[in-house]
Amino acid sequence: LLLLDEPLAALDQTTRAHVRHTLRGHLDGFGGVCLIVTHDPVEAVSLADRVLVLDGGRALQDAPPAEVTRHPRSPWVARMLGRNAWPGTADADGTLALAGAGRLVVADPLDAGVRALAVVAPEAVSVHREKPAGSPRNVWPGTVREITTAGSRLRVLITSPDAPDLVAEITPAAAAELALVDGAEVWTSVKATEVSVVEL
Repeated sequence: LLLLDEPLAALDQTTRAHVRHTLRGHLDGFGGVCLIVTHDPVEAVSLADRVLVLDGGRALQDAPPAEVTRHPRSPWVARMLGRNAWPGTADADGTLALAGAGRLVVADPLDAGVRALAVVAPEAVSVHREKPAGSPRNVWPGTVREITTAGSRLRVLITSPDAPDLVAEITPAAAAELALVDGAEVWTSVKATEVSVVEL
């Protein structure tokens, strides 16, 4: 039995990636049971065969890493995995009334009154300078609050009084074409088919 309590804590990012790779190789050849405790969902899904998510002392999700990544049952886990996540309640009209503000049209409506978590990948969020026309069912105005680099792409935090805060992931070329800067007024859109809904 191997017990690891936050094995990668307090390591810088480069060292953490190297040690995670080395540890994964060691665990692949380990014949016993290994229990890893971590606050980092990325670490959990990259090292584990099964992930148990605890929230407030209760089991929230117990599933293989791919399932946790595709259908996180906690806004915190979804956000730590880089996804937008908003809790809400299903309405009879096929929308999800979000807990903070706004409504979300989903492709697969739930029964009215069901509590759910809507998850949207940042790359599924489109950013426009003018209100978009066409097929997107979810369209909101917003303001750019932060632009950060994520590898070869940019992550753009957008806030809105009529919708939840969201993060879009776009290319530097798209950001330049849109002339995005902190404080820029933009429109965002998300297709209903890009919204994953997980019952809570």
